[in-house]
Amino acid sequence: SAYVMSATKRCRKAWRILNGYSTGGQKSFFECFLTDCEKRDMVHKMIAVLDLQKDRFLVVALDPRSAVRAYGIGEAPQNPRYFYAG
Repeated sequence: SAYVMSATKRCRKAWRILNGYSTGGQKSFFECFLTDCEKRDMVHKMIAVLDLQKDRFLVVALDPRSAVRAYGIGEAPQNPRYFYAG
């Protein structure tokens, strides 16, 4: 998932929400492997924080046939259902 927030307070709230679901990421970019229920919960929480006129939130599902690659000290997750970049 990724977000762009126009207000610092909402930005901190969004970071806390997404950080709770992520396996990694940096600043406003999060890598999450979620069940359908976890995805719905995450999106619901983010909608409550967003100002829909000013903020942006993006959830990207990658092709499940694609291989997961990890470089450096990272480890690839086992059998992910979803991959979210954001």
